Amino acid sequence: MNLVAIDIGNTNIGVGLFLNSEEKFVKSLPGEATTELTELLKSTWEMIPVAKRSKEGKRDGVIVISSVKPDWTKRVRDIAKQTLDENILLVGKDIPFPMELSVTEPETVGTDRVLAASAAYAVVEQAVAVADFGTAVTIDLVDDRGVFCGGVIFPGFEMSANALHNHTAQLPQVTVKKPKWPFGKNTPDAINAGLYYSAVSALQEIVRRYAETLGAWPQTIITGSGAKLIKDDCEFVDNYVPNLVIKGIALAYKKYIESKE
Repeated sequence: MNLVAIDIGNTNIGVGLFLNSEEKFVKSLPGEATTELTELLKSTWEMIPVAKRSKEGKRDGVIVISSVKPDWTKRVRDIAKQTLDENILLVGKDIPFPMELSVTEPETVGTDRVLAASAAYAVVEQAVAVADFGTAVTIDLVDDRGVFCGGVIFPGFEMSANALHNHTAQLPQVTVKKPKWPFGKNTPDAINAGLYYSAVSALQEIVRRYAETLGAWPQTIITGSGAKLIKDDCEFVDNYVPNLVIKGIALAYKKYIESKE
């Protein structure tokens, strides 16, 4: 399986390369960086080997996308067609979700949430809580049978910091980082500590409530740019796994092609 997996988020776009089903790299860049994205997709696609029986030099691979931003999906689709002469496959449309969803409106669930959850469950094979700290924070639950139960969504660090700055008269803009103290000795440090520890405590409280529902503590896995920031203060977390959505894209495509055999 040769695959270029693309995770289109609200802020960044991640591009992962899999050759013979083995992850080679994942690179991320701002979603607005069209020129850089075009160059990255071109160079990544050129690493896919040419199909042995192709007289036209077509490469033996596919481009699979998970997206939460339709405008950026169209842009990537155009780049793939115009620059690479390739079509894309979209998870949730061309490729089914790799797990069952027990929610009331499955068509509205972000594909990134389901893919991260499926990648985590594929490893632990038991109930698991999966938290993705990005532009928004999602904390989702998969039960012991591998069914996506749903989850919670709340603002990420940057969004929360922007809200405090934009909707008050005097609170400054801050970039959240690991606090030196649990209390701030000035206003920026107080905002920073508040947002940082709110995220840590929210994760712990939500997973605790999931555990009460399940009757046992689920494995807890965190991912996303914000997860790297808080992971050392989350002793209750079992694993920090970068690029979990990218791994989920590869899993979804693998299950899809296996179902065709």
